[in-house]
This record gives sequence, structure tokens and C-alpha cells, in this order.
Amino acid sequence: VQLQASGGGLVQAGGSLRLSCLASGRTFSRHGMGWFRQAPGKEREFVGSINWTGGSTNYADSVKGRFTISRVNAKNTVYLQMNSLKPEDTAVYYCAAGRSLDGSTWYGYYDFWGQGTLVTVSS
Repeated sequence: VQLQASGGGLVQAGGSLRLSCLASGRTFSRHGMGWFRQAPGKEREFVGSINWTGGSTNYADSVKGRFTISRVNAKNTVYLQMNSLKPEDTAVYYCAAGRSLDGSTWYGYYDFWGQGTLVTVSS
């Protein structure tokens, strides 16, 4: 599975962005998907995950209620809708495909990673 994330950019605090992650191949629907982020000087951290059907999602406490993950298997795409953005959300965002049907908070569960897309939130 090859992944390509897009949709990052510069936004003011309180604004919104939607990230997309397009997967190649025929097995997308058999992978749980995750979003992670890495801010300058910090370790990569879990943002959210979604299972293969889209029926189960999980979020980091820092984004719960503001971010929403969804997927359209027919389009081989997973989305991260980000609302009420804060300057501390500034990071490179990565999508990842897991080794099984479920999502996970653990980065080691994910075998395939996209290249990352930069989100910058100004105050």
C-alpha cells in the first residue's frame, strides 16, 4: 500500500482544514488507518484512527471533539477533518495503514506511511 497525504496549509487559529490520504492498491479496505503528527522538536504522536469499515474511531484527548476521521473505501481515501484549530496543532501530519482491520494508537502497528503534509496554525 502506498499512501499520499494532502490538504495541509496555513490557517488561522479557530479555522478548519481537511486532510486527505489516498491509497494505492486493492487492499485499502482491509486496513485500519491512522493519523499521526510530529511537531518540530517533538516525537510523533497519535492523532486518531479508524477501523476498516469506518464504524469505529479513536482520538487523542488533545483533538477529541475537534477532529473527525472518516473513510470512503470506494475511493481508497481516508480523511481528517480538523476544526477549531489551535497553534499547538501545528505539525507535519502523517497517514498510516495498519497491519489488520482495526486501528491502533501505537505507531508500531502501522506498516505503511504517507509522506506527510504540513499544517501550520497561526495565532
